[in-house]
Amino acid sequence: MATTPTPQRVYRAMCPNCGAPVEFRSPASASAVCSFCRSTLLREGDALRRIGVSGDLFDDHSPLRLGAGGSYQGAGFTLVGRLQYAYEGGSWNEWHALFDNGRSAWLSEDNGRYVLAVDAPLDGPAPPAEVLSAGRPQLVAGRRWDVASVVQARLLAAEGELPKPPVVQSEYWVADLRNEQGEVGTLDYAEPAAPQWSVGRSVALSELKMSGLADAADKSLAAKSIECPNCGASLQITLATTRSVACGMCAAVVQVDPTVGSALDHYRQQNGGESGLEPLLPLGSVGTLALGKAGALPWQVVGYLERCEVPEDAEDEQTFWREYLLYHRREGFVFLVDAEDGWSWVAPLTGAPRIEGQRASYQGATYRKRYTYTATTTYVLGEFYWRVERDQRSVNTDYEGVGTAHARKRLNCERTGQEVVWSGGETVASNVIHKAFGLPDSAAASLERDVQPTGGGRGCLGSAVMMLLLLVLVVFIVIMLSRCGDRSNCDSVRQTFGEASNEYRQCQASARSGGGYSGGSFGGWSSGGGHK
Repeated sequence: MATTPTPQRVYRAMCPNCGAPVEFRSPASASAVCSFCRSTLLREGDALRRIGVSGDLFDDHSPLRLGAGGSYQGAGFTLVGRLQYAYEGGSWNEWHALFDNGRSAWLSEDNGRYVLAVDAPLDGPAPPAEVLSAGRPQLVAGRRWDVASVVQARLLAAEGELPKPPVVQSEYWVADLRNEQGEVGTLDYAEPAAPQWSVGRSVALSELKMSGLADAADKSLAAKSIECPNCGASLQITLATTRSVACGMCAAVVQVDPTVGSALDHYRQQNGGESGLEPLLPLGSVGTLALGKAGALPWQVVGYLERCEVPEDAEDEQTFWREYLLYHRREGFVFLVDAEDGWSWVAPLTGAPRIEGQRASYQGATYRKRYTYTATTTYVLGEFYWRVERDQRSVNTDYEGVGTAHARKRLNCERTGQEVVWSGGETVASNVIHKAFGLPDSAAASLERDVQPTGGGRGCLGSAVMMLLLLVLVVFIVIMLSRCGDRSNCDSVRQTFGEASNEYRQCQASARSGGGYSGGSFGGWSSGGGHK
């Protein structure tokens, strides 16, 4: 593990409000937040001037904290400051990383995922926020990007040493952009006349060789005494960045504000889950799974969703599937998907695959488009890092890997309002799930799925069953005709086509050989292809 580097020179001064010591590790830092009285301090030469008060930081599950150290590409750094933001769909942290060479970077933390970015100059004017649209390409700093999200955010609070004074103000636009090289670009419109541009890449804490991380694996909001607004039961929240939680007593979905100070919005769920069944993987259970490059790690089930496809026509087949939200302290969140065509896992991507017609390419793998559909969530249990809204819909496109080496790979693109989220992962065998979570032998059959669907649509299991029944029916008819074939069956043919006709002669020959007249060959049959 890396050790926190010792600064070569530290500037110390007393907080003008409370007298507590305030440290500056970088001569370029212009501001700091007193850790005792929360005063926002502006550095003016050798003196500090109080220019405001920062809001209180709300506790969360982050393993990061001030003073934690690490290294990136051989250069050591220390986390010296933190900004905490919120938007309608959630919240995120940005940590000021000060490198040993005096350079600054930002380690952004968004729902357990991490991006290390640096401020970059803009070659030319930035595009106005109002012209940005999620899912569309955009030229920024002379390069092509795909707009991933455009949201209104606000700075909630700050702590530690910062390059410039934090300004807690009204909402402003923040746009995230991605490209096929796996880079993440951010346009910050806190100063509309001079938007800030930064570029970074996805990183893992293990890759950064972090040390000095927080010890506690879980943080609780029990001290806030949050009660369900529907039934009054205590809400058991284990992750304070949780934005939605389902009450364990009445199953009402409650929206949890990160400041936990205002009335809690909620809605009652209309059903008790698909067919009234409980999740196959119980909430709170832990399974050791190798998901991606991180290797085998313990993943905990913190949320459960039942989702379905919204049919375009009343006669269309409707498909249901289940999603389990898994959490690991250092790797963040992944989804374990239980669909009719098998199990798979996916995690959000920081990059944006390249789309060409019905194909997608990402990090050396090629994918073919399977189908596009509209999805909605019908039932939830547990905690979620986004706001779960009633009847919220998203447009999804699924892709599968091409070629033997990539056959198990999966991609998904989900569009909701002004946000596009790409996720990637692989298929998982049901026996792997069974073993990972230590389920009883009696549960093995309930985990099995049709992993090689005959049809290409989302209703693959239903289509496969229908085709099997049709095939059995055809075989049965052929057998019955062969058993019943005799000369008397040809009377109707003779009456219709005549005694000298070829049809009548074929019928007689077939009857003598033990067969029956079919009236010609049977036509081909099909499942109808894709559901859409």
